[in-house]
Amino acid sequence: MTTHQTLKQYFGYDSFRAGQEPLINDILAGKDVLGIMPTGAGKSVCFQTPALMLPGITLVVSPLISLMKDQVNALSQAGVAAAFINSSLDEHEIHSTLFDARNNAYKLIYIAPERLLTPDFLAFAKSTEISMLTVDEAHCISQWGQDFRPSYSQIPQFVSHLQESQNRPIVSAFTATATPIVREDIVTQLKLRERGEPTVLVSGFDRANLYFEVQKPHNKFDALTAFLKDRKEQSGIVYCSTRKTVEEVCDDLNVKGYNTARYHAGLSNEERHQNQEDFLYDRVKIIIATNAFGMGIDKSNVSYVVHYNMPKDVESYYQEAGRAGRDGEPADCILLYSGQDVAINQFLINKSGDSNKELERQRLKEMTFYCTTKDCLRRYVLRYFGENPPYYCGNCNNCNTNFESRDVTVDAQKILSCVGRMYGKSQWHYGVKMIIDVLRGSKSDKVTRLGFNTLSTYGIADKSESHLREIITHLIQTDCLVQTNDEYPVIRLGSRADAVLRKGETVIMRLSQESERAAKVKKSEIALLPVDKRLYEALSALRLRIANEQKVPAFTIFPNSALTDMCMKLPTNTDEFLNVSGVGKVKSEQYGTRFLEAIREYMAIKNSRI
Repeated sequence: MTTHQTLKQYFGYDSFRAGQEPLINDILAGKDVLGIMPTGAGKSVCFQTPALMLPGITLVVSPLISLMKDQVNALSQAGVAAAFINSSLDEHEIHSTLFDARNNAYKLIYIAPERLLTPDFLAFAKSTEISMLTVDEAHCISQWGQDFRPSYSQIPQFVSHLQESQNRPIVSAFTATATPIVREDIVTQLKLRERGEPTVLVSGFDRANLYFEVQKPHNKFDALTAFLKDRKEQSGIVYCSTRKTVEEVCDDLNVKGYNTARYHAGLSNEERHQNQEDFLYDRVKIIIATNAFGMGIDKSNVSYVVHYNMPKDVESYYQEAGRAGRDGEPADCILLYSGQDVAINQFLINKSGDSNKELERQRLKEMTFYCTTKDCLRRYVLRYFGENPPYYCGNCNNCNTNFESRDVTVDAQKILSCVGRMYGKSQWHYGVKMIIDVLRGSKSDKVTRLGFNTLSTYGIADKSESHLREIITHLIQTDCLVQTNDEYPVIRLGSRADAVLRKGETVIMRLSQESERAAKVKKSEIALLPVDKRLYEALSALRLRIANEQKVPAFTIFPNSALTDMCMKLPTNTDEFLNVSGVGKVKSEQYGTRFLEAIREYMAIKNSRI
């Protein structure tokens, strides 16, 4: 079969998405590849399609049990023989899986990185034709990445063992989030140049269907419930930075009648597994979780992701936010920000065993800038990953907010002068809070003990603390001030401070006009297809019944986009059903009769009413 025939038969699609076909063709030509593709762009198709066409087995290194189960479930529904090996299996189950694999029972085997060098698996791999090794979530191999995992460093050693006993397999690697330095490190660590210059394809990081918004509410829980008010039937994730916050938010939402479950590392394995299953199977609509939840979760119908606290870096944020809208439908990514989030993340970084805390603090600073920028949020993220997008996206709250440019030069000069005079007085630099206390004339013991109450800048500012923080953040972003990446960050004068203080350079800031919000594009108004809502609900109910019969998540039967296409095309026979996007040969044989019958019954009832 050709690549297009394979795609149609097993996955039900007539054409490849952007970036998929070049990677697949290069893999089939024997080249190593690295694919950087946003969540929802179809990374799995890039290695699953050639895996079905290559002669031997494809091993897929994957970091989480949930990811493996989701992928194997989806492949089984498509008629592909696949299995996984991880700590959820006992030794008997692992031996049984390897026995079946030796007898050509599987085309793909998902494997946890910790299992690669175990004697049994290594013996199996050396004695079996391994055509390709795929490394999913490949950023985990890089110490420059946001989620470095030491177990991933075993992968090159595993490949070397295979090379001793057989030809080196093709190595393909995929991730959704990787800066240029991380991309280069992945190529180096995985030795992707051993087959010549590898293909490195960045398909673009943009997720046009996602709406981004940063809120700075006085009460985060009130802001969360206001957002959830009309979304009780939608599936969503709320991320919190600590276990305690997860517990509080989950309990408070349940009291208000929301169908929620919790997920964090402090729960038993059984409860975590059950809560995750309930979310995947739509028995629970909202999961409240720490970032321990969700990497690789292949749930396509997540309509929103709310970050109750700011994550510690842009990579984590974009990966977590990207779990919304994987079906291509419009989805919301909301971040509830407060200054306390920065302090919590500083604490978590200091507490962690990460040896490169300087890098972690720099990432935290970049994330803080995202939360405080007045420019397009999408542009900020895409520039972080090395792209050069337009200045206006029209689908984030900054683009849809009326801003006015104000001259804040006088306030900026007061702040810069205060920073300089505080250093001159004590020969020491101080944090943002201390600078603001001096500017606003605080009578605290520390201010008076250090003699800052005698400075000419003491009490000189008549602005609120939040307004001064906003200006200080702007001065940091424009190199007038520098914030250190120490455990306790301090502020010092930057390279452009003298230009503002002594050379008359003006400081212009964009400030929102709170009373004049631009009309935001509502999710329900963004390019939604005009489908028959009752037919869609009938097909969705049928899908759920089949999923319950088979004990699999509903989205593995058909994604929402396939149901939408059925409503648009109204197929009446098998050939027409095969033309529905997302319907392959196997799924047509399994489910076609029932879905066609449901469509015919609905249309007959509808026509009888006309």
